[in-house]
Amino acid sequence: MLVNLDYVLNLAEKGNFAIPAFNVYNMETVMGVLKAAEETKAPIIMQVYPRLMKEETGYFLSPVILAAAKRASVPVCFHLDHGPSELETTRSIRYGATGIMLDGSTLPFEENIALTKKVVETCKYVDVQVEGELGHVGTTKDAEMDEFTTAEDAKKFVEETGVACLAVAVGTAHGKYTKPPKLDIERIKAIREATNNTALVLHGGSGVPDEEIKKAVAAGIRKMNFATDICYAFLDCCLDELQKPDRTVAVDNFMKKPIDAVKDFCISRIKLVGADGKAK
Repeated sequence: MLVNLDYVLNLAEKGNFAIPAFNVYNMETVMGVLKAAEETKAPIIMQVYPRLMKEETGYFLSPVILAAAKRASVPVCFHLDHGPSELETTRSIRYGATGIMLDGSTLPFEENIALTKKVVETCKYVDVQVEGELGHVGTTKDAEMDEFTTAEDAKKFVEETGVACLAVAVGTAHGKYTKPPKLDIERIKAIREATNNTALVLHGGSGVPDEEIKKAVAAGIRKMNFATDICYAFLDCCLDELQKPDRTVAVDNFMKKPIDAVKDFCISRIKLVGADGKAK
C-alpha cells in the first residue's frame, strides 16, 4: 500500500529499527525492491534521484513506482532523494511522491533553514512530510569529508524547519568506498537527544560494515539509504548474463536474473536494519 513518510517513520520509531530506503532507476529495480519487501514483510521506501525528476525519466518512472506501491501488501513510501530546489520537489509531488527530501546542505546554514522550511510548509498542504539534510554528505571521491553535523545546529534546524527526519553527516559518503567507513555513533546519540528523538537518516549506506549499521540503528538511525550497491547488483548480473553464449535476447526474460539480484541484495539490507516482519 502507498503510504506517506510519517507512516513508515512512525513504524521504525515504535519498533526501534530503520526503514530501508532503496533508490530505483527503472521498472526492473522497482520489481526487485518490491519482491524483497513482500518476501520479508517489510515496510520500505522507494526513492528517486532528483536528476530523474528534472529529466523526462521521472515522468515515466513515477507511474511504475505508484503501481507497485498500490499493489503491494506492505507499506511503501515514494520519496524524492536529495531534491536541491523547489523545481524537483514540486514536480515530485505532482508525479505522486509521498515523501520529499529537500537537500540544502551545500547552502549557508540560515539559507538551508529558510528553503527547507518553505518546502515543509508547502508539502503540508498535501500531507507530504519532508526530510532535510544538515552537514553535507559528500561522495567517496571527495578529497576530505565536510564537517560533521553538530547536535546544537541539528536542534535549531529541526525546531525551525519542522522536518520529519534529518539526514546527518556522521562518517558516510555516497559512492563506493575504497576503505570501510567508521561512523561516529556517539554523535548520532547526541543529535537524537538534542532534537527530542527526531528520526535520523544515514545516507551512503552501501559498503558500510554490517556492525556499523547495526550500531547506527541502535543509536537512532530510522531511515537507511542504499543506492550504489543496487546499481552494482543489477549491472554485475547483467554483465554476467551478457557473457553467456546461450543468453536469451528477449529483454523481458533477460531481465529476470538482474531483478532477482536486486531482490537478494535488498533482502540482506532489510534484515540488517531490522525491518523484516515489521509491515503493518
